[in-house]
Amino acid sequence: MSDPSLWHLRGFEQHLDLWISTQQPDQDLINLVTAWVLSRFEDPYQGVRREPGFSNLWWGHVPLSISDGEVVVCSYVIEEANRTVTCKSIMPLSWPT
Repeated sequence: MSDPSLWHLRGFEQHLDLWISTQQPDQDLINLVTAWVLSRFEDPYQGVRREPGFSNLWWGHVPLSISDGEVVVCSYVIEEANRTVTCKSIMPLSWPT
């Protein structure tokens, strides 16, 4: 029986696979980002912010994911009515200097 307090994640596996195949990060970074994704099951609002002008679009960087001047960023849509979190992207962005 699944825990009703947990959120349902959609599309994260596909976006993780795409990020891994295109960016070829090291295993430590893969593990870090995967653990962060899995933390969305319990609280998808933790450490992210809502993007103004979009309905329920949230984004944030994965803490400690800075590598070679880039940080891994994830965006997703949160649907509270059915407790669903749908991934829109996982990608590296240049870290501001």
